Amino acid sequence: MGGGVKDRLYEHLTEFFSLPPAAVTWLLEVWNAIQVLDDVADKDEIARADLDAAIFSLLVGMPSNSFFAAHAGQLLPALSLMVLKWKASDDAEREGHADEKSFVWRAAYYDVVLLVVLLCHGPQTAMTAAKHVMAMYGETYEEYRKEFLNA
Repeated sequence: MGGGVKDRLYEHLTEFFSLPPAAVTWLLEVWNAIQVLDDVADKDEIARADLDAAIFSLLVGMPSNSFFAAHAGQLLPALSLMVLKWKASDDAEREGHADEKSFVWRAAYYDVVLLVVLLCHGPQTAMTAAKHVMAMYGETYEEYRKEFLNA
C-alpha cells in the first residue's frame, strides 16, 4: 500500500527531521492505519496483509509505543482533531462539496507530524521545520479536484 509514499515519509521523518525511531514507528503506524481505514470507508480493495498490519498497529503497536506512552497527553488531542478533520472533509466530499477547505482538512495527519517534531526537538526547530512538514503533503489541489469532477 503506497510503498513510494511510505518510503518518502520514512525518509523525511528519519533523515530530514531526525526523529527518534519510536516516534517514526508510531507516525508510520498512524499513517498506515488511516490509509486502511480510509479505504474501508471508500469501499476500496484492501490487501489482507495491510488489514492485518492495521489491526495489529491499532490494537497493540500504537498504544504500546514508547513515544506514544511518553506523549499521549499531547498526541491524543491531535489525533482527535485529525479524525474530526478527516470526517468533515470526507462528508464534504461525499456530499459533492469538495473544495479548498476539504482538501486542507483531509491532510491533518501532517498536523500530527509537526506536533511530533515539536515534541522531539522543541519550538525553534518546529518553527523552522513547519514549512517542510507542509511541503510533505504530496497531493496537489489540482489532483484532488480531478477526483471529484465526475462525482
